[in-house]
Amino acid sequence: VKNKEILVTGGAGYVGSILLRKLLSNGYKVTCVDNLLFGDDSIVNILDNSNFSFFKCDINDCKSLNEILISREYFSVIHLAAIVGDPACKLNQDLATKTNWDSSVWLLDRAKELGIPRFIFASTCSNYGKMSNSQSYLDENSSLAPVSLYADLKVRFEHHMLNVKKRPGNFAPTSLRFSTVYGLSPRMRFDLTVNEFTKELANGRELMVFGEQFWRPYCHVEDFSNAFLTLLTSPVDKVAFSVFNVGDTSENYTKKMIVDEIIKLIPDARINYVKKDEDPRDYRVNFSKIKHKLGFQITKRVPDGISEIIKALRTGTFEDTEDQKYYNIPIKN
Repeated sequence: VKNKEILVTGGAGYVGSILLRKLLSNGYKVTCVDNLLFGDDSIVNILDNSNFSFFKCDINDCKSLNEILISREYFSVIHLAAIVGDPACKLNQDLATKTNWDSSVWLLDRAKELGIPRFIFASTCSNYGKMSNSQSYLDENSSLAPVSLYADLKVRFEHHMLNVKKRPGNFAPTSLRFSTVYGLSPRMRFDLTVNEFTKELANGRELMVFGEQFWRPYCHVEDFSNAFLTLLTSPVDKVAFSVFNVGDTSENYTKKMIVDEIIKLIPDARINYVKKDEDPRDYRVNFSKIKHKLGFQITKRVPDGISEIIKALRTGTFEDTEDQKYYNIPIKN
């Protein structure tokens, strides 16, 4: 890649703050756009990097965003900025629709007009919804059945993006459908299953688990970043107008399997399983496409994420794990 200028929207977030650092350490020039809804702690120590530019800008501010887009010649837009997660989207539906749909469509269309070669969209395996047959695995060709506004907007945008009129060879959008994320990040989140379960038990609380039998695929936040790097260096014909599930087929877990991993490190953990027969998000996913087509391999597994979080908690990395900044929706005190 001759031109190494990358624009990352939502770069100060849970995923983005790791991605920025990986891009910089791989020689990319990075421009980050973020409204700093959760503060700037996650990017403070990279602000002095000469290859890094930061703009405090909401992606719903198309005028300011346009100025940033035309200010340099970008090789790729990596679009992370969104109202993230089912609860947060449910809480503020108008803002979610504006951000995750209207402004995202504007950004995609503008990137195409400006001739930016690549556009990578952070989508989600939540698009699959509930499996009709829980014995099977879903892949990129499986039908989509979003059961929340969050997933519904991701599906709509993905559909729009993959159907934008093709012009010869100069615009290559790709959608990455990510597993449920976990792991340590400069902008930590404790409202994600693996992180939350680990935090509760490491803090000596009783953990309530609703529907321990439901399946989800999981992927470490650092491997999310590795997937973006893999995409940027892959030949355009392998990624243009394509969808890739991101994760590893061996990393599908039920909630009980996650708890069992934590118990190995916290043997005296107290768990209360609450019977629940209906979960709209119950699915297992196959990840062989990204592995075979692009050579992507994960570097961390769920037990690695659990042990690094326990270690961070025990060494006092987080003053107060119940601080609102670690949660995407208001927490009840």
